Amino acid sequence: MDSALFTKIAKVLADPQRFAILQRIAKDSECPCIKIVEEFPITQATISHHLKELAGAELVEVRREGKCAHFSLRRETLDAYQAELAARLSGLSVGSGKTSE
Repeated sequence: MDSALFTKIAKVLADPQRFAILQRIAKDSECPCIKIVEEFPITQATISHHLKELAGAELVEVRREGKCAHFSLRRETLDAYQAELAARLSGLSVGSGKTSE
């Protein structure tokens, strides 16, 4: 995973609302946008923004059916991010935040 995508995913996942939306999408193989709008106490415009950010970070895939959008987790991206995170953290000393070189 390249550094730009790694950083983008980290920033996208740092937002608690966005992370919660991703968790909701991950519950099912596919989640219609209307379900997300119904389940979160935020405006549809804000949800659309969050979904756009998640898609831009390649964390979700969008399938359109007429006017309805269906979202699914891109497991391969999440797996690659987790592997990259583990690799980057493996060189850190516990509690110091510094590399152990």
